[in-house]
Amino acid sequence: MKYRVVQWSTGNVGRWALRSILARPELDLVGVWVSSAAKSGRDAGELAGLQQEVGIAATTDADALLALKPDCIVYTAMADDRLMEAVADLRRFLRAGINVVSSGPIFLQYPHGTLPADAVDELVADAIAGRASLWVNGIDPGWANDWLPLLLTSACTRVDRITCSEVMDYSTIEDSKIIFEVMGFGGALDELPMLLQPGILTLAWGPVVRQLADALDVRLDSVDQRFERIAAPETFDVGGHTIRAGTAAALRFQVTGMRDGRSLIVVDHVMRLRSDLAPDWPQPTGKGCYRVQLEGVPNYTLDLGLDCDGDPGAALLAGTAARLVSAIGAVVEAAPGLLTPLDLPLTTGRGIVG
Repeated sequence: MKYRVVQWSTGNVGRWALRSILARPELDLVGVWVSSAAKSGRDAGELAGLQQEVGIAATTDADALLALKPDCIVYTAMADDRLMEAVADLRRFLRAGINVVSSGPIFLQYPHGTLPADAVDELVADAIAGRASLWVNGIDPGWANDWLPLLLTSACTRVDRITCSEVMDYSTIEDSKIIFEVMGFGGALDELPMLLQPGILTLAWGPVVRQLADALDVRLDSVDQRFERIAAPETFDVGGHTIRAGTAAALRFQVTGMRDGRSLIVVDHVMRLRSDLAPDWPQPTGKGCYRVQLEGVPNYTLDLGLDCDGDPGAALLAGTAARLVSAIGAVVEAAPGLLTPLDLPLTTGRGIVG
């Protein structure tokens, strides 16, 4: 059986999602949504960066794509600075009876305990009414801090603390809105960007912490956040942007699940615009990695290096997209509702080997 799929957006993650959809024999691309007239009418193969046309033209006509009644929409439109608009899109798809795998908003990966119960209930009601399912995931938040740490816990006799880290050189990531506006790189240290406003870190990564706790039957007393920023020692350029001396050039934040006065589950992000900054912070394997440290019996440290033709930023985007696309069949076949990684079977790279 083939699943009919619409790709929704062709930005940084969307281009990789298109490639992943076209590579999978069980999927049939039937439509592509784009936000600009400049991309409308262009072939999906071109928008994916492939050297071939695939016979599917992109469109800005959302109604026409919904009228195709695809089995699933792969939603990778920017959500970080348009949270309510993105949620409205997802609810519209669900009410139309279309399953969705989505890269955001990331708090929907596991909203229980983070969002108000009535907000979750509204999404579930839309899914039940349309007999469709929604699954939000990626690499982080996503499989680097849900399935990977949970897999390690299955080989322990005792778990004392779990730390899931991203240690990354962000200078190669081609998303100026995220890097400079949302995260505040290149900005004054006494001005807080969107990401570091009170409560935003726990809104975004708190669901990761709560999901791990629930999967392990652990009651948390609180989920806390903290961050630290390092200034550029001198002026330098990154991706066409000038990072002036004294402005933010490295960021580390932690979102921590606390129980009985001690940290139990930690999400730790270490982000630099230059590899020599903050040398005392954790260092990556290669240019960038995801790391799971499990303290218990036994202790484990798992380093997952990322690389895509020498670019860890591209690997991050490709991994996010492929994680969504590989789950399409499982999400379509699942019972209607808001799904989490705890609800899905193991999804693999079936059909793409070689």
